[in-house]
Amino acid sequence: QVQLAESGGGLVQAGGSLRLSCEVSGRTFSSNVMGWFRQAPGKEREFVAAIRWTGGSTYYADSVKGRFTISRDNAKSAVYLQMNSLKAEDMAVYYCATSRILATRRPRDYDYWGQGTQVTVSS
Repeated sequence: QVQLAESGGGLVQAGGSLRLSCEVSGRTFSSNVMGWFRQAPGKEREFVAAIRWTGGSTYYADSVKGRFTISRDNAKSAVYLQMNSLKAEDMAVYYCATSRILATRRPRDYDYWGQGTQVTVSS
């Protein structure tokens, strides 16, 4: 089993920044990729960013490219999402998740999920 715990969500004004954290515990060796997803009310869960534990290759959704940065700390088994220039459309519950499949953006390819953290952007 793998356990994930997100933190760092909150209320921010449009144009502001937030940094989300995801701590991973358990059978972490079974994970190759860490991803961030988000889900707004009435919408499907969508891919935001992902990073490989080994090598650190990163992948971003076009909607966040240039504004969000994903990073990892292998020693701490933690993944971060730095979100800058936040917009109203970024408002959602953000989830971190693990996958054994490299370079995947499909939620169904991710095996374990955190409980989510709310990001609210005020205009």
